[in-house]
Amino acid sequence: MKKLIFLMFLLGTLGVSAQVKFEGVVKDSVGNALELANVIAINKETQKLESYGITTPEGRFRLSLDKNTNYNVQVSYIGMKTFQDVITTTEADITKNFMLDYDNTLDEIELVYEMPVVVKEDTIVYNTDSFTSGTERKLEDVLNKLPGVEVNDDGEIEVEGKTVGKVMIEGKDFFDGDSKLATKNIPANAIDKVEVLKNYAEIGQLSGVTNNQDNIAINLKLKEGKKNFWFGEVTGGAGVAIEEGLYLVQPKLFYYSPEYSINVIGDLNNIGEVAFTRRDYFNFSGGFRSPSRSSGTNINLGSNSLGFLTAQNNRAKEINTKFAAANFSYSPKETLDLSGFAIFSNSKTIMEEHKATQYTDPELGIPDELSESNTVQRSDLGMLKLSVSYKPNANNQLDYDIVGRVSKESQEQLFLSSVNGTINELENANPYSVNQNFNYYYTLNENNIFAVEAQNLIQDEDPFYNAFLEDKADYEDVADALGLDDFQTGYNVSQEKRVKSNQTDAKLDYWNILNKKSDLNITLGTIYSKQDFNSGIFQTFDDGSELEVTPTINDSRGTNDITYRFSDLYLGAHYRLKAGLFTFTPGFSAHAYSSKNEQFDEIYEDNFFRLLPDFNVILQLKKSEQITFNYAMQTDFTDVNQLAEGLVLNSYSSIFSGNPELESALSHNLNLSYFSFNMFNYTNVRARINYSKTVDRIRTSSEFVPGGVVRVSSPFNSGLADESASVNGNFEKTIGKFRTTLNGNLSYNKFNQFVNNQASTNENYAQTYRARVRTNFREAPNFELGYRYSIQDNDQGTSRTKFYTNAPSINFDALIFKKFIFKTNYSHNRFSDEQETLNTFEFWDASLSYRKNEDSKWEYELKATNLLDTQSQITSGSNNISVSVTEYYIQPRFITFRMRYNL
Repeated sequence: MKKLIFLMFLLGTLGVSAQVKFEGVVKDSVGNALELANVIAINKETQKLESYGITTPEGRFRLSLDKNTNYNVQVSYIGMKTFQDVITTTEADITKNFMLDYDNTLDEIELVYEMPVVVKEDTIVYNTDSFTSGTERKLEDVLNKLPGVEVNDDGEIEVEGKTVGKVMIEGKDFFDGDSKLATKNIPANAIDKVEVLKNYAEIGQLSGVTNNQDNIAINLKLKEGKKNFWFGEVTGGAGVAIEEGLYLVQPKLFYYSPEYSINVIGDLNNIGEVAFTRRDYFNFSGGFRSPSRSSGTNINLGSNSLGFLTAQNNRAKEINTKFAAANFSYSPKETLDLSGFAIFSNSKTIMEEHKATQYTDPELGIPDELSESNTVQRSDLGMLKLSVSYKPNANNQLDYDIVGRVSKESQEQLFLSSVNGTINELENANPYSVNQNFNYYYTLNENNIFAVEAQNLIQDEDPFYNAFLEDKADYEDVADALGLDDFQTGYNVSQEKRVKSNQTDAKLDYWNILNKKSDLNITLGTIYSKQDFNSGIFQTFDDGSELEVTPTINDSRGTNDITYRFSDLYLGAHYRLKAGLFTFTPGFSAHAYSSKNEQFDEIYEDNFFRLLPDFNVILQLKKSEQITFNYAMQTDFTDVNQLAEGLVLNSYSSIFSGNPELESALSHNLNLSYFSFNMFNYTNVRARINYSKTVDRIRTSSEFVPGGVVRVSSPFNSGLADESASVNGNFEKTIGKFRTTLNGNLSYNKFNQFVNNQASTNENYAQTYRARVRTNFREAPNFELGYRYSIQDNDQGTSRTKFYTNAPSINFDALIFKKFIFKTNYSHNRFSDEQETLNTFEFWDASLSYRKNEDSKWEYELKATNLLDTQSQITSGSNNISVSVTEYYIQPRFITFRMRYNL
């Protein structure tokens, strides 16, 4: 790793060895330094932009220029005359200062090139043509070339280390600002400028009274030829695999005008290019933000989704995808905005996994397990949202949103266990939910602002589980404990479950602006949640008849019928003070909690009062350098799933019995963060430390059936404190056309558990380090060298395991004869423990495309995926009772030919 990092920095050094520094200071006519002045150098021979810079608060700039070259230099600043000069570089560095004169009549000098980057207060505007080389096809290709901007492995956009919360096109939300749909689908050639909006306030009336330092939005400005016209692309492709033909159809169409916009995205393929995963679906907020999120109370409705196996990096043995999405916005008048979207996703995924599991303590008698699984997953996911925003004037704004979700999912799994033999499992569910959001913001006068925010969620979940165990002898003890009839061919056991939830969050906020440096915020809010839970376990006999089981485990029942009510009435107060470089926001919230669950004619209640303090301080060292500290005390509540004391089958090997007497947990959360983005020397530094300590956290006590891997678990409030900490940092430096990035993540988790009535403390350590160097030449080929090294260390008291991953990679792209684009990427992965290498696997993809010229409508592409025909890859994992190594099989080599028509 050290050698590769050294090589990366050596490449960066070689890249600038043939250049000289051109630096100086920009001032106005009376000698004041000008911050954020623009300095550009244009090669006189080629008439191309060679380098650019933005001045620091001291007026300093620095450019890297080629030796022995003539340049036109332009220095500009808003409201001042643009200064032009000619310089000739030699072998030595150059220092030259500039003075600009004020000019109220605007500058008449014609600028040959637009400034690549313009900074205006909290807005950074990137001119994309200054950074692109012609090989870019999607928005993510463009964003990855902008300084300070990154598209991470999950498709999310990060600016200066902060995740972008909203993406807009011409000021209109793109699918409620979802960044992954934007980066993967918006064509690169449509984008003229990228506007980064820092300290972004969703509600303009609240911009002056809320801390928005972590809120970042991106607005994409379209090229002139893309406005008021349909633009986009339609891609079709085909190929041949060993057993079947390959196909690909991807229409992506967009229309934008001042009055309305329409976005249509489609994807139909069987080559594993997943446009919208289940994870994307469940993480897609639909633009909703819970009003109670900042109240100090953490309550969720739990998850009753199917226990789907997850495709690693969107790779599986076979993936068939159908995806369609449409987004619209319409402004019939200036005060009214209507918008909405519809998303549908259908997928069929076939997975094969081989897994080795090692349990916590050999003395407990739990055998290690080898297993194989073949799984078929089918998923239909739908989402529909409509929104209305009414702004009659600057002092009033009313928003209403409604989003509905519906899905139909199933998972069929053939499971072969070295302990329990052959098991056939089936899961299916058809849940739905409706979420409504109402917000009203009113500014009485310059010192008094009011806001009402309310949200209601209705959710209905109906997961079904069935397992057929062929090898009865290996499951006999569990079958007896469940009350199953032994006089059958095999054990055919099922569970029906129904969870209905209705939760309302609402709050009233009042801000009193005391003066220019301080304000007071008073909040009155409430949370009310109701959940009904029903379940039943039954056995199906060989003749088709059914038996409701009567288990003997922990004197539990095989059914559940529980009603759970939760309420929180709270009052909060926060005072914000700006003092020099500091902004202090101390506060607290006082809560009256009440929870009650009724089951089997028993009532369990818990009513108490709690005061939760919080504190935020921001040290603004410079406009782009900041230190932030946060502390918050939080009360964590469980959901109905953990309270239901009747047995629940999470799987054939995991039986769960809830605890109706569970209480809340109390957590202390601290984080300290630092970031600096220096446009003068193109250095981006960020670091973050997080620490959390939880008292009375709900943990699980597990008892294993003797000699087996089937466990019965029950939750309890641990009297011991659990702790977690993480440290992550990132350093990015641009030198000429080379950008070098180093980052690291370290995490530590300590938690307590009981297995077979024996207490143990588990500690997990994880380390990941990554180094990259990439180039950004306008004409020459570009490459990216990367190296990732990770350590997964699991200390489970009586046993300890360590796994290591080494993964070098390289990406390369080139524009050849201005007609061909060649792209390729390769990665090598070595997975090992402390004794030996467990697995190595390689991935190599490549593509070659042809387009006659930039104005041509047609483009042809030959694309190869998994050229080395890698069959499988390995990962490690851990939970509170075991560690495991999993080998999963992936799609073979695919070669497809594609045609793309650009509107």
